[in-house]
Amino acid sequence: METLLIIDFGSQYNQLIARRVRESKVYCEIVPPTISAAEIRAKNVKGIILSGGPASVYAKNSPKLNPDFLKLGVPVFGICYGMQALSHLLGGEVKRAKEREYGRAELLIGKTPGTLFERVPEKSTCWMSHGDFVAKMPKDYVKTAWTDNTHIAGFENPKTKVYGVQFHPEVAHSEYGTRVIDNFLFAICGFKKSWTMENFIHEQTEKIKRQVGDKKVILGLSGGVDSSVAAALLSKALGKQLVCIFVNNGLLRKNEEQQVRDAFKGMKLNLRVVNAEKIFLKKLKGVTDPEKKRKIIGHEFIWAFDREAKKVKGVSFLAQGTLYPDVIESRSAFGGPTAVIKSHHNVGGLPEKMKLKLIEPLRELFKDEVRILGRSLGLPDTLIGRHPFPGPGLAVRIIGDITKERCDVLREADVRFIEEIRKAGLYDKIWQAFAVLLPIKSVGVMGDERTYENVAALRAVTSVDGMTADWFEIPKDVLGKISNRIINEVKGVNRVVYDISSKPPATIEWE
Repeated sequence: METLLIIDFGSQYNQLIARRVRESKVYCEIVPPTISAAEIRAKNVKGIILSGGPASVYAKNSPKLNPDFLKLGVPVFGICYGMQALSHLLGGEVKRAKEREYGRAELLIGKTPGTLFERVPEKSTCWMSHGDFVAKMPKDYVKTAWTDNTHIAGFENPKTKVYGVQFHPEVAHSEYGTRVIDNFLFAICGFKKSWTMENFIHEQTEKIKRQVGDKKVILGLSGGVDSSVAAALLSKALGKQLVCIFVNNGLLRKNEEQQVRDAFKGMKLNLRVVNAEKIFLKKLKGVTDPEKKRKIIGHEFIWAFDREAKKVKGVSFLAQGTLYPDVIESRSAFGGPTAVIKSHHNVGGLPEKMKLKLIEPLRELFKDEVRILGRSLGLPDTLIGRHPFPGPGLAVRIIGDITKERCDVLREADVRFIEEIRKAGLYDKIWQAFAVLLPIKSVGVMGDERTYENVAALRAVTSVDGMTADWFEIPKDVLGKISNRIINEVKGVNRVVYDISSKPPATIEWE
C-alpha cells in the first residue's frame, strides 16, 4: 500500500495531520524521528511530513532530523518545527522570536506560489503556534509565503522536492490548509486515493488469515464499539476460529453484561463470560494513582484471557481493539516518559512474557474510521453509535480509591445522566458523556437533615476523533433534570457539578 510517513517531533497536532491525510484517502503512519532510513525503505513510502513540536532545534535534547531522510528520493514537507529542522540541517538559520506567535494570522502568498500553494488565494487565514522562526533560508530555497510577523512562512526547493511552512495547515483555523496538504499528497508526491474501508477490509481479512492460519483467536469483547467492530472483522476472516470472551471486571456500566449478551445473541459468535469482579477489586484496593490502575487492569485482563485460553484447544492469539491514538499517545517523540500523555491498557499493560501472541486488527485506525468500518461490516447503528468507554472502565472515572460501593454509586449516577440526554435528543450530538465520582464529600441538606456525601461530576464533549474536544453545552433545563434525578435517586450523592474544560489542555477522561 502507498504510504505517507509523518515524523513525530512531539506536536499536539500530529494526529490531526494524519486525519487530514486519511480524509484525502491516503494511508499514513506516524513514526518517531528515531526510525532509520532502512526501515523507511522497507515500506512503500511516497512522501514524508515532518510534524511540529514544542522544542527548539538548538536545544540539547531536541529531536533531530536524520539527514538520510532527504536522500530517500521522496518529497519531504516540514511543518512548523519540521520546517525549522530542515532549515537548521541544510544551512539556514533559526532564531528565537521576541514573542511567541500563537493564533490566527493573515497568510500572504507570492505571485509564483509554487506547487504547494496552487489554488490558494494571495491572502488567507492560517494558524500559527511557534516560538522560533526561520530567519534565513537554506541555499537555493525560495520563499513562497509570509505573514506580518513571520518573514518566511513558507519555502521550497522544487528540484529536491523539499517544502516547508511555519503555520499549521492541519488545523481547521488554517483556511486553505487542506488544499496545501492535498497539493503535497497529489501534485507533488503523486498519491492515488486508495485508502478506503473496502480496501482495508479486504487487506485485513487476508492478513488475518495468513497470520492466524488454522489456530484459534480469543477476543476480549466488552460490547463497546472497538471490540465489537474487531469481533465483526475477525469473524469475517476466521469464522468459528474466533472465541469471544467477556470479562466482567466489576468496573463496567450498569447492566453491561446483560446488554452484551443481548446484543450478540443473534450473531454466530462463541461467547464466554468470566466473572472476575472480586479479583479486580482486590488488586485495585488502596490504589489511587491512575497509571498504576491502568497497569494493574491491563495485566489482569491479559491473565484472565490466559487462564480462559487453557480451556480452549488450539488458541494461539489474543485479539485487542487497540486503536491508532492508543499507540501514538503511549509513545514519546523524545524517547522518554515526560512526553507521554497517558499509557493505554491495550498498549502499556502487557506482561513481558505473554503466552498468547497479540493480534490488533484495528491498530491502524482512528475512532471515526472504526465506526465507518463497523457500518461497512453490517453492524447496527445502535451499537456503532455508542459513546466510547475506556478499557479500564470506571477505574478511571472514580478518582481515588476503588470499591464496589463507589462503583455502584457511579453506575447509578451515570445511567441517569445517559437516560436524560437520550430523552432530550442530545446523545447522538455528543461524542462522549459520562459521570465521574470525585474523592471528596460535601455538606448538603435533604429532608431538613444535614448530609455529608459524594460529589458527582458530569462530562460531555463534542469531538471528531477524540484527539481534540470541546465541552458540550447541555441546556440549563436538561442539566437541572439530570442533577435532580441523581441527587434524589442515587443514594450517596448530594452534589452534582459540570465539567466545562476542553481538550487540550484537559483530557476527555479525568484520569
